[in-house]
Formats: sequence, C-alpha cells, structure tokens
Amino acid sequence: MNWLLLVLAVLAVAGVYLSWTAGRIDRLHARLDAAGAVLEAQLFRRAAIALEVATSGMLDPATSLLVIDAAQRSSAADDEEEREVAGSDLSKALAVVFPDVETSQEIAAEPGAAELLAELGAACRRVEMARRFHNDTVATTRALRGRRLVRWFRLAGHARMPATVEMDVTPPAGLAP
Repeated sequence: MNWLLLVLAVLAVAGVYLSWTAGRIDRLHARLDAAGAVLEAQLFRRAAIALEVATSGMLDPATSLLVIDAAQRSSAADDEEEREVAGSDLSKALAVVFPDVETSQEIAAEPGAAELLAELGAACRRVEMARRFHNDTVATTRALRGRRLVRWFRLAGHARMPATVEMDVTPPAGLAP
C-alpha cells in the first residue's frame, strides 16, 4: 500500500512538471510570435521613414534612389529570407548615406530635416532592439526544447523549431543619439 502511494505521488509530480513545462513552451512560442510581429512592424516602420527621408528632397538624387530602392524592397519582402536580405540592404544603404555625425548634421540643416532624421534614428534603434529581443526569445525556446524530457515526451507538439533572424540592423553611425 505504501509503495502504491509513493508511485502515485511520483507520477503526479512528474505529470505536473511535464504539464508545467508544456505550458511554458506554449507561452514561449506565443511570445516568439509576438516578437516576430513586433520585429516585422519595426522593419516596416523603418522602411517607411527611410522612404520619407529619401523623397523629402534633402538627399541628392542618386542617394535618394539608393535609399528608395532599398526601402521599397524591404517593405515588399514576402518570405523570411528575402526580408532578412532586404532589411540588411536597407541598413547598409542608410550606413552609406549617414556615415558620420557631421554628414547627418549637414543634412539636418535643411528645414524639417532634423525631426525626420531623429525619427529615422529612433526607428533604426527600435529595429535593433526588436531583433535582439526576438533572437533572445528564440534562444530561450530552443534551449528549453532541447531538453531530453521535452524531446522524449514531445512536449512541443509539432511546432517547428524557431530560427534566429540573421540581419544587419546596426543603426548608422550618423544617426546615433
């Protein structure tokens, strides 16, 4: 009788632990979906502001075309791989346009340009933070899903293993705070 109670207690504790772990995995996947949506929204916002800067007339025509092309490709990207490449290309284009603070200050001398450049700099920093948060959530999820009990009992269900976003999102040096 005592052995039976002990076995039932162990099974109950194991069941509670497995249930708690499955719930945690589910919450991490929900947080991962939210982080991906935030990153996508921030990328779209950065592209829209970059497009606004490029069409405002404060940049020379060739530079404007470079930024417009990169911003439009970033906004129109459909799949994850294309989005990563287009986002990196926009970051590189902005780094070419705003290589240092002096160049940015010259451009900011135009009427209304300082506010637009400040908004673009803030958008670039938000993209960087959103990507970092997303990748941290991916790392946490992958670590939990890599545990032996999680794999053995298939606590993650059939959800695919999340992947990090490998994209250059470094804010341009000229737009640093």
